[in-house]
Amino acid sequence: MRKHIFNAGPCKLSDRTLENTSKAVLEFNNSGQSIMEVSHRGKDFQAVIDDAVALMKEVLNIPDNYSVLFLGGGASLQFCMIPYNFMKKKAFYLDTGTWSTSAIKEAKLWGEVVEVSSKDKDFTYIPKGFTVPDDVDYVHITTNNTIRGTEIFEDWTFKAPLIADMSSDILSRPVDVSKYAMIYGGAQKNMGPAGVTFVIIRNDMLEKVVDRPIPTMLKYQTHIDGGSMYNTPPCINIFAVRETLAWVKEMGGLKVMNELADKRANLLYSTIDESKMFRCPVVKEDRSRMNLIFVMEDKYKHLEEDFIKYASSKNCVGLKGHRSVGGFRASTYNACTMEDVEVLVKTMKEFEAQNM
Repeated sequence: MRKHIFNAGPCKLSDRTLENTSKAVLEFNNSGQSIMEVSHRGKDFQAVIDDAVALMKEVLNIPDNYSVLFLGGGASLQFCMIPYNFMKKKAFYLDTGTWSTSAIKEAKLWGEVVEVSSKDKDFTYIPKGFTVPDDVDYVHITTNNTIRGTEIFEDWTFKAPLIADMSSDILSRPVDVSKYAMIYGGAQKNMGPAGVTFVIIRNDMLEKVVDRPIPTMLKYQTHIDGGSMYNTPPCINIFAVRETLAWVKEMGGLKVMNELADKRANLLYSTIDESKMFRCPVVKEDRSRMNLIFVMEDKYKHLEEDFIKYASSKNCVGLKGHRSVGGFRASTYNACTMEDVEVLVKTMKEFEAQNM
């Protein structure tokens, strides 16, 4: 029986992605070979990566002056690559939680980091009305906080090039890509399985690369010139990303994904807000639609493990909060269905009724 999956990443994937990828594992494109066995230099796999790039450009409406890459190393490697390539002296980072904090740590190896943070309130809100210095090399934001449950819903504009980690909310809403110098993220939060990283980079950023020795594998130009295949790429992961992008297109694109994200989040947040046992610590206007954080009121905290066990008995999995913050987290990415959320809501209400 298929579980109601609320994992924060690796995420739940669409039926199309699972079915077509599993078939390709056994035999890919009538080749007598698995997708895990074919040459990445062969025409069959070249068609897969070409399709994936084309679908990324179509689904996200990416302008012609951008390149799309599929790389390894996760978003965490990008935390290093970005300042290595683009930070001459100073950069601005918006610190909204764990992953932006990690990105800042890497950036400080290369120069001065100007920070604005929501740490003062445990990252339960998105800072607003801040000023970015005129002399920074770029601005870095993390659009969705997977662990703390906040999200930026607008495409901001700054004088400096804007770089965004969209690991956990990519494909969930229409994005004005033209406002960003670069968008990147690990695929495992909303786009595909763990093991591949997407990078969308405006080509003129390559003119801003700092004049210093950069290892070949850490240069964006290397991967653009190599068509994401300077070294052997994660072939099966890219295949699954292609299938996910095709599914999003079939479903009606990002407009529909945005509407579904609203419906899922509204149902679950309204249940939490009406509850006497559960509450959401995040400021309402900044609540993530991808990672919905909730905790128990103090007098019920001794029931946390009981709730996880009860939810599991109802086939709801992946609800335990990140080890660094505790509580609960329901990740409702694109492949999460209304049925999944409805079952969770029913489970929460039943548990509350039984334990009040």
